[in-house]
Amino acid sequence: MNKVTVVGAGLAGSEAAWQLAQRGVQVELIEMKPHKMSPAHHSSDFGELVCSNSLRGDRLENAVGLLKEELRRLDSLIIACADATRVEAGGCLAVDRHGFSALITEKIRNHPNITVKAEEVTQVPEGPVIIATGPLTSDDLSKAIGEYFGTGYLHFFDAAAPLVTAESIDMDLAWWQSRYDRGTADYINCAMNKEEYEAFMKELVTAEEAEVHGFEDKNVFEGCMPVEVMARRGFDTLRYGPLKPVGLVDPRTGREPYAVVQLRQDNAAKSVFNLVGFQTHLKFGEQKRVFSMIPALHDAEFVRYGVMHQNTFLQSPKLLDRYYADRRNPLVAFAGQMTGVEGYVESAASGFLAAVAMAAKVQGKELPDFPQTTAIGALGLYVSDARITEFQPMNINFSIIAPLEQRIRKKSEKNLAIANRSLAIIDQMKANGI
Repeated sequence: MNKVTVVGAGLAGSEAAWQLAQRGVQVELIEMKPHKMSPAHHSSDFGELVCSNSLRGDRLENAVGLLKEELRRLDSLIIACADATRVEAGGCLAVDRHGFSALITEKIRNHPNITVKAEEVTQVPEGPVIIATGPLTSDDLSKAIGEYFGTGYLHFFDAAAPLVTAESIDMDLAWWQSRYDRGTADYINCAMNKEEYEAFMKELVTAEEAEVHGFEDKNVFEGCMPVEVMARRGFDTLRYGPLKPVGLVDPRTGREPYAVVQLRQDNAAKSVFNLVGFQTHLKFGEQKRVFSMIPALHDAEFVRYGVMHQNTFLQSPKLLDRYYADRRNPLVAFAGQMTGVEGYVESAASGFLAAVAMAAKVQGKELPDFPQTTAIGALGLYVSDARITEFQPMNINFSIIAPLEQRIRKKSEKNLAIANRSLAIIDQMKANGI
């Protein structure tokens, strides 16, 4: 029984297929693209990034930076492809969106232990299987999963930010700089004075929104809050959020601006940029009108407008174990955002752990023990924590990783100590043949 089916070739599914194949398991990877495309997908490539092109912070003092380094040391496909297609983004790991997905696709299709099939799966397959169809799982499969567990999904909404061309940005009104000058000057910064910010806010909070079935502000995941929803929370909310000017100096004035919109490159050619933190579900015409009020974007050419999606996820603490497997049937596992992990790196991590555990099961080996002192282990333990009564999607964070035995007062030093402890465990596990 040295064969496993993986359903879905997003970040989690691609990682899962790769880790299984690397361990000598024969993998049938079933992906509905291009046979059937969801409204959010535009490419037939695997690992397509629907929202941001950033995999977030890359420093060990940051929990997602630790998670990335754990995966990097464990030969993650997703992190290797991200490193290979990296574009500069200060202290973050951002990628050339299309190059990243193309490289994942090439690696998967050329692996001798992976067979790819393009079709839609509409029933939960018999195990061994890992289902990683993401937050945009097709209606038929979503219904089938609900019937399989005998329980409904939870759901929330998230949104993608718009993209503009570099040549349409007025660089007489913008400048290159990373916050606090970390790394190289990787962001284009678009300043707003108080009057410009006030006018922008007035139009933003009253702009016409696109209809999204079932949408309510309270169902929005905090990490993907639409900019107009955030703006409704208070006049200064954006100035303390995505438009915060702290750590930036406008070279025209020599001072910190009142508010700053940052643009991050979206491809290696630096020809397309995304508006950082500007996830939105405004109507397209309204996006053009309101976002063009940002002085440096007065003539911006939008190559993609922001869109909003309903994401569904399992009530995982009731249903899944620490390896993302069905508590009733360990040969049926799930991975990615449908399990309630939130974020690209977290999705890849769930696919990794589900796969190495599944490989051990089908090969008759001992299951790997990723403890709560590691980010990979902590994430799996959070998702499977039956004590949680109101489950919500979770990014990796230090609060779910086991604390240090000794007290360290300074937060950055404490986080770095937690990271170093974790990486020592990861290195030992790899040396033992994880």
